[in-house]
Amino acid sequence: MLSRRTFSLLALAALATACTPGSGSVGKRPVDRPAGEVRTDPATMGNVTLTVWDQEVRGGQEKQITTLNEAFQRKYPNIVIKRVARSFDDLRSTVKLGLTGAEAPDVVQVNNGKQDMGSFVKAGLLQPLDGYATAHRWTERIPDSVLRLARYPDSGGVLGEGRLYGVPQTGELVGLYYNKDKLARLGLQPPKTWQDFDNALAVAKRARELPIQFGNLEKSSGTYLFSLAMHRYGKAEEETRLATGRDGVSWNTDANKQAARLVLSWADNGYFPQGFAGIKADDSWAAFARGEGVFHVSGTWLAADLQAAMGDNAGFQLPPGQTVTGGTGLPFAVSGRSKNPDAAASYIQFITSPEAMKVLADNGNLPVVEADKQAATGLKKDVFSAWQTASRSTGLVPYLDYATVTAYDTVTGAVEQLLSKQDSVERFLTVLQDDLDSGRGGR
Repeated sequence: MLSRRTFSLLALAALATACTPGSGSVGKRPVDRPAGEVRTDPATMGNVTLTVWDQEVRGGQEKQITTLNEAFQRKYPNIVIKRVARSFDDLRSTVKLGLTGAEAPDVVQVNNGKQDMGSFVKAGLLQPLDGYATAHRWTERIPDSVLRLARYPDSGGVLGEGRLYGVPQTGELVGLYYNKDKLARLGLQPPKTWQDFDNALAVAKRARELPIQFGNLEKSSGTYLFSLAMHRYGKAEEETRLATGRDGVSWNTDANKQAARLVLSWADNGYFPQGFAGIKADDSWAAFARGEGVFHVSGTWLAADLQAAMGDNAGFQLPPGQTVTGGTGLPFAVSGRSKNPDAAASYIQFITSPEAMKVLADNGNLPVVEADKQAATGLKKDVFSAWQTASRSTGLVPYLDYATVTAYDTVTGAVEQLLSKQDSVERFLTVLQDDLDSGRGGR
């Protein structure tokens, strides 16, 4: 669901031969300990050093995790947090080797997709958390619709089934950011319909404004645009089945063909910046914050930074029609090699508690639960309102890279090839279908 790198052959080989402590193979898995057998008070756990890997590196993300880590250590001085902060790309490209190494982290953020969390579950690299969920009452506070996005069977086969392997802090939506001043100068309102959106893009182009700020160097942003186009023509239920690799669905549909052609038309009409294929995602949103672009299609993880840069001039809305890509931020998981799983789970409890949700909101982040209880104005209010609407609806569709172990690289690469016109629409959808069929065969 974000910008990622292709893994090295060494990393893939390490995962294939990964083992849990003392097991000698992946056959022996970490045990899901019953709630009555786990300790939940960190003060009674002795002197512990917890190594935590996270990707909370942007402004508001960095502030919330730093604040919570400091609060945790003040409350539990017997526990030292050794934080390793990496960008999403760097975390994803190193976590496989990290989880199999002699110095594996205790807590790590793991992408929900089959290629990451699903693979780690299959290899026995993550600690099942159902017993901890009962002990810490996560299942009472966090809806199943949220927790199921970190559930997998032992096979790592299908997202949403099986044991719990992580707990997220944040909700996420990929929607439309817009520049209020530019819309007003163009005589436009935030689009309520797809026809409104079409008109706004055309009006902006005629006025020599950049309609859509967009950078696709890391290739993830292209999938956000394609998902947006899919929402125009498809049905949320079918998109969800595609995104999670369910049986009985196909990429080769008229709706998906229309979506691919729509994205191509945006490029052909000059609605993107020149050289968008070589623009970094972070440079793209920074340019939008400087006033370069009427719309920017991206996720709510940018809200804190955009509000800091743009103030009340930034707005956010769900796509027209209300179907929206999203789910949760990267769940915090416990390594199967952690020597201190009780302390690790207690740390996750602390950073996902009701008090933590307030810290998240105060720093411009979207709490995965209780967003409606947080004070919010401006862009933050837009985001919280959109989350309340989406998370209670049937229109929340997972990211497209959850379906197979190779889906991320396949989908991002295929969209890049489509936008560069190296692949036709038909070839583009065939590539996606081949990956889906291959993934089903590997269950």
